[in-house]
Amino acid sequence: MSDSTRRTSSTIRSSSQGDCRYSAALTSTSKPGADTTLTSLMRTRHSARAFLPTPVPHSLLQEVLQLAQQTASNSNCQPWHVKILTGGALQRLSSALLDAVKAGVEPTTEPIPEPYDHYRSESGHLLYGPDGYDIAREDKGAAETALLRNYAFFNAPVGLFFCMDKSLADVDLMCVGMYMQSLSLLLAERGVACCWQVSVAGYPNVVRTELKIGDEMLILSGGAMGYEDLGARPNGFRTARDAWREHVSFFE
Repeated sequence: MSDSTRRTSSTIRSSSQGDCRYSAALTSTSKPGADTTLTSLMRTRHSARAFLPTPVPHSLLQEVLQLAQQTASNSNCQPWHVKILTGGALQRLSSALLDAVKAGVEPTTEPIPEPYDHYRSESGHLLYGPDGYDIAREDKGAAETALLRNYAFFNAPVGLFFCMDKSLADVDLMCVGMYMQSLSLLLAERGVACCWQVSVAGYPNVVRTELKIGDEMLILSGGAMGYEDLGARPNGFRTARDAWREHVSFFE
């Protein structure tokens, strides 16, 4: 989400001087000599939905996990717990998730509230439209096949789950999110892509059974990690961002 020439373009929609909704230039930090400053990583980091089979070195994983542990947290509680899957463990969980989805098991994921649902719709249009999978609206079979790729972790060599002790407070959820952002930027700096996935966390009973996670832990999000397939259609688009002033208020 092969049309490599399209990924060299960017779309900019200006709303005022210094304010714009934009899709960042479609580049990857895995390109040799890529700019890995924090500013560049913030502009170019994106969710990858197709990966190469190339393994991610264990030494690289250990390095980014050690650095991400420096993320700030409420009272230094460090509430994140990460489950990392590769090889057979990842294949078994993926198979169990796919079985549940195909059997019609309903996910536990809450729907996005109406005031925010337009973001989901816009993202879906990009993912399934001409800039992504390029699936015709009436082609339900192709759409279902694309949807199922979520539960195969987009064929990434690494799968992840982020958990937190349910006895902690809502503010600690924010801390886990900060940790996930730290991890995504550290990975991007090293040319490794990821996609944080709500979809796979929507089947907590399957995940708990396969990974032996107790009921005392919340399963917050899943994720796919690996080297991005730059020639894959679903990696050829970028979602827009609101102008920052729409989300910020100043008081003096």
